[in-house]
Amino acid sequence: VQLQASGGGLVQAGGSLRLTCEISGLTFGDYAIGWFRQAPGKEREGVSCIEGRFGSTFYADSVKGRFTISSDKDKNTVYLQLNSLKPEDTAVYYCNADFLAIPIKRFWGQGTQVTVSS
Repeated sequence: VQLQASGGGLVQAGGSLRLTCEISGLTFGDYAIGWFRQAPGKEREGVSCIEGRFGSTFYADSVKGRFTISSDKDKNTVYLQLNSLKPEDTAVYYCNADFLAIPIKRFWGQGTQVTVSS
C-alpha cells in the first residue's frame, strides 16, 4: 500500500492550495481516506476525511467552510482543496487510509509541507 501526498507549498494568507493523495495497493471503497496535519510542537490532528464507498465527508471545526475534500475513484486519488488559508494552517499535511472493517488497518503517506505567510 502506498499513499503519495503532494501539492504543498508556500502561500500568503488568504491564498489557496490543492493537496493530492495518490493511493495504490488497496481497494478504495473499503477505506476512509483522511488528511491530518502536524504543526511544529503540536500533536497531529485530523483535518478531514472521506468515506470511500459512499463519499461521506468530515471536517474539523477549524477548517469547515474553507477546506473541501473530494475523491476520484477512477484515479484512486483524494484531494483537499485549501481556501482562505491562515497562518495557523501551517503544518505538514499527511494523508492516511483507514480500513472500514475488521481487522483494523491504517496506512500513512509521507507529508507535504504547507506554509502560510501573514
